[in-house]
Amino acid sequence: MNFLRGVMGGQSAGPQPSGAETIQKLCDRVASSTLLDDRRDAVRALKALSKKYRLEVGIQAMDHLIHVLQTDRSDAEIIGYALDTLYNIICNDLEEEEQEENLQKQPEDLGSQFTEIFIKQQENITLLLTYLEEFDFQVRWPGVKLLTVLLKEQGPQVQQIILVIPMGVSRLMDLLADSREVIRNDGVLLLQQLTKSNAAIQKIVAFENAFERLLDIITDEGNSDGGIVVEDCLLLLQNLLKNNNSNQNFFKEGSYIQRMKPWFEVGDDNAGWSAQKVTNLHLMLQLVRVLVSPTNPPGATSSCQKAMFQCGLLQQLCTILMATGVPADILTETINTVSEVIRGYQINQDYFASVNAPSNPPRPAIVVLLMSMVNERQPFVLRCAVLYCFQCFLYKNQKGQGEIVSTLLPSTIDATGNSVSAGQLLCGGLFSTDALSNWCAAVALAHALQENASLKEQLLRVQLATSIGNPPVSLLQQCTNILSQGDKIDRRGSKVQTRVGLLMLLCTWLSNCPIAVTHFLHNPANVPFLTGQIAENLGEEEQLVQGLCALLLGISIYYNDNSLENYRKEKLKQLIEKRIGKENFIEKLGFISKHEFYSRAAQKPQPSFSSPDHMMFDHEFTKLVKELEGVITKAVYKSSEEDKKEEEVKKTLEQHDSIVTHYKNVIRVQDQELEELKKQVESLKAQNEQLQTAVTQQVSQIQQHKDQYNLLKVQLGKDNQHHSAHGDVSQMNGVQPEEISKLREEIEEWKRKLELLQEELREKDALIKTLEFSPAAEGTEQSSQTNTCGPKADNDLNKEIETLRTQLQSQSTEIAKLQSEKQELLQKLNETATLSEEKTSLKQQLDSSNSTVAILQHDISKLQQEVAEFKKEQDDLLLLLADQDQKIIALENKLKELGEPVEDEDDIESVDQGEEDEEDDGEEEEA
Repeated sequence: MNFLRGVMGGQSAGPQPSGAETIQKLCDRVASSTLLDDRRDAVRALKALSKKYRLEVGIQAMDHLIHVLQTDRSDAEIIGYALDTLYNIICNDLEEEEQEENLQKQPEDLGSQFTEIFIKQQENITLLLTYLEEFDFQVRWPGVKLLTVLLKEQGPQVQQIILVIPMGVSRLMDLLADSREVIRNDGVLLLQQLTKSNAAIQKIVAFENAFERLLDIITDEGNSDGGIVVEDCLLLLQNLLKNNNSNQNFFKEGSYIQRMKPWFEVGDDNAGWSAQKVTNLHLMLQLVRVLVSPTNPPGATSSCQKAMFQCGLLQQLCTILMATGVPADILTETINTVSEVIRGYQINQDYFASVNAPSNPPRPAIVVLLMSMVNERQPFVLRCAVLYCFQCFLYKNQKGQGEIVSTLLPSTIDATGNSVSAGQLLCGGLFSTDALSNWCAAVALAHALQENASLKEQLLRVQLATSIGNPPVSLLQQCTNILSQGDKIDRRGSKVQTRVGLLMLLCTWLSNCPIAVTHFLHNPANVPFLTGQIAENLGEEEQLVQGLCALLLGISIYYNDNSLENYRKEKLKQLIEKRIGKENFIEKLGFISKHEFYSRAAQKPQPSFSSPDHMMFDHEFTKLVKELEGVITKAVYKSSEEDKKEEEVKKTLEQHDSIVTHYKNVIRVQDQELEELKKQVESLKAQNEQLQTAVTQQVSQIQQHKDQYNLLKVQLGKDNQHHSAHGDVSQMNGVQPEEISKLREEIEEWKRKLELLQEELREKDALIKTLEFSPAAEGTEQSSQTNTCGPKADNDLNKEIETLRTQLQSQSTEIAKLQSEKQELLQKLNETATLSEEKTSLKQQLDSSNSTVAILQHDISKLQQEVAEFKKEQDDLLLLLADQDQKIIALENKLKELGEPVEDEDDIESVDQGEEDEEDDGEEEEA
C-alpha cells in the first residue's frame, strides 16, 4: 500500500519514478496480485494516469485491462475502473490543457490505432455487450461510453462485428428504456454512431420499436422546447430514415407522422426563442424533408405527402410560414419544407394556393412570398427558398401554371390596381435593376411554362406598357429587346446573370412551341443578334451567354415550321455555316454542359448556391439542355434533302396519326356506347329481378288466399253439420249452382206449406166466430137444446182451438228458424262470391306480370344481338388498325434507316393497350 501511496502523490524519500515505470509497476501488480483489493487499487491508479500518460497506459496496460474484464466479472467496481481506463485511452477528446501538454507525444490517430487493437479480437466486443446488460450504474455507463467511442473511431468494423453477434443490436435497444437519464441519453448517442451509414442496422433498430421510444422521449422532454436530448433523438431519427425506404415506409405505416404535428405548434408571441429551440425546430423540419425528399421513390413520397395533409401537418407548417416573429433561419427552412411537402402532389398544391397571409386585405401566400423573392433587401437564402417553393408549387401542376399565367393576360388584369398579382410581381422582377431579381423572376416564369404548350401560346398575348405615349409591346418582344438592343444591355443586361436568366426563359418558352418560334423570328433583329453573339470571341464569363445563344438559335431551327420564308430551316443553317461555322456552333453549344455551375444545378432540384454570383442554372433547365443538345446537333448537320425526306415522313406519319386518332375516337365512342348498353342490360336485369320477385310475392299471396278459401269451406261444412234436423240442409257448404237451386226450391216449398197452414188457420178462425156469434132470432127449442148441450160443445171446441194454436206456434217457430238459416246461407254465398272476385283479380295480375317478364326477356335478347353487332364492328376496326400499324412500322424503319429518331411508340403502345382492353371487354361480355 505504501507503493500505491507514492503513486497517488504521497511523499517518499529518494528520486521519483517516471510515468512509464510507474505504469509498468501497476501493470505488474494487476497481472500478479492475488488479492482483488490490490488489483482494484492498481486499476484505479491506471485510470488516474490514463489521461496524462495515454500512450504509455494504452501500450502497456490494454491487455491487462481486457484480462480484468474477462476474469473479474463479479466485482462491479474494478470492471467500472477498467472500462473507464479503456475509454480514456481510446477517446481523442482530451481536455485542452492535456492536449497541449501531450501534443508532441501523441499521434493524431492514436484512438483509431488503440480501437483497432481492441477490436482485433471480436470476443472483446461480445464481452463489452455483456457488460452493457448489467444494471449496475458503474458498469453500464462506462460500457456505453466505451462502445460509443469505439464506433466513433472504427465505425464500419465495429458495426460488422455487432451485426454477427447474436442479438447484438437488440441488446443495445434496452438502453433507451433505462430509467436513469444519463444512461438513456448516452444510449441515444451510442445508437447515433451505430446507425451511421448502415442500412441493415438501421432496419433492425427501427423494428426494435425505436421510433416509438424516441418519439416518447421527445414528447416527455417538451418537443421543440426540450433540451439537448431532443436534438440527439432527432439526429438519431434522421439516421434511421434518411435514404432508407424501408424505414420510411415503416414510419408512415406506424402512424408516426401524425405524432410530428405537435412539434410545430407555435404561439402568437414568437419573440425570444432560445438557441436550443431554434436548433430543435430546425432538425424537426429537416426530418419532415427527409420523408418527402425528391430523391425518394415517387410512390413513397406521395404517400407521406398525403399523410401530412390528412393529419394537419401541412396546415401547421403554413401557420408557421405566415406567423410573425419567427427567426429568419427557421422561416427559410419552413419554406423549404413546405416546398417539398407540396411538390408534385396536387391536393397539397391546391391547399397551398388557398392559403392567405394574415394581412388587410388578405393576400395569397404565393403573392407574399413572391414579394420577398423580388425584394433585393431580403436575405439571399430566403429568396432562394421562395424560388424553390414557387418551383415546387408549379411542378406537375398545370392548374397552378394556368392560374399564374392568367394573372398576366389582359382579360384578368385588375384595372384598378388595388391588388398586386403574381404575374405583375414576376414582370416587375424580370425588368428590375437587380440582377438577382431578374434571374429569379425569369426562372419562376419558365417554370410556369414547363411542359405546357398551350400556356406558351397564351403568354404570347401578354402586352407590356413600356413608357407613356409608346404603344405596348409583347412580353416576348420586350425580353428580346433587352437582349438585343445595345443601350438597354448596357443599362440592364450587362450582368451575365440577367442575360442568362432571360435566355433560359426564352429557350424554355420556344422549345416545343412552333408558334412562339415564329413570333421570335418575326423580329428581324433577333437572329443577327444571336449570330453576332455566337461568332464573337469573348471572355470566359461570356462563354456561358454564347452557349445559351447557340441553344436558342438551335431551338429556332429544330422547332421551325417554315412559315416565314426568310427564316426557314435551310436558310438558318446556311447562315450558321457562313457566319459562324458548324463546328464552332457545336463547340459554343457545348459550353453549357461543360460549365461548373451546370453540373452543380443538375444534382438536385433545390437551388443551393454559396453566393448570388454562382446563381446561373436551374435544375429543370439542365434537363432541357440534356434533351435538346443532341437533337440540335443532328438538325444543324442535316442536309436539305434529308430535311425534305424528314418532312415527307413526318407528313405521312401525321396522316397516319390522324387516321389512328380517328379510329381511336371511333373505338372510344363505341366503347362508350357499349358501356351504356351494358348499363341498360344491367338495369333491365335488375328490373326483371324486381318483377320476378313481385310475381313470386303475388303467387304466394294467391296461394294464401286459396288456403284461406279452403279453410272457410271446411269451417262452413262443420257448421252445417249441426243442423241435422233439416236433412239436405247439411249440404249447403258448397257453392255449386245445383245445390243453390235445391235450397231455393226447398225454401219455396216451406213457404207454400206456411201459406196453406195460414189459410187453414183463417178458416178455423172464421168458424169460431160463426159459432160464437150465431143469430138471436132462433126459437126456444133451439135455445133449450143449445143450453142443454152447450158446456160439452164448448169444451170440445176450446180443445180444438188450443190444438190449432199449438200447431200454429210450432209452425211459426219452424218458419223463423228457416228464415234465419236462409239469411246465414245468403251471407255465406256473398262471401263466396267475394273470394271468387279476388281470385279472378289475382289471376289477372299474374297474367300481366308474366306478359311483362316476356317483354323484358325479348328486350334483353335484342340488346345482346346489338352487343354482338358492335363487337363485330370493333373486330373490323381492329383489322384496319393492324393494317395501319404495319404501314407505320414500315415508315418507322425507313426513318431509322435515315437516322431519324422515332417518337410515336407511346401512341402505338396506347393502341395496343386499347386492343387488349377491347379483347378483355369482349371476353367479359361473352362470359
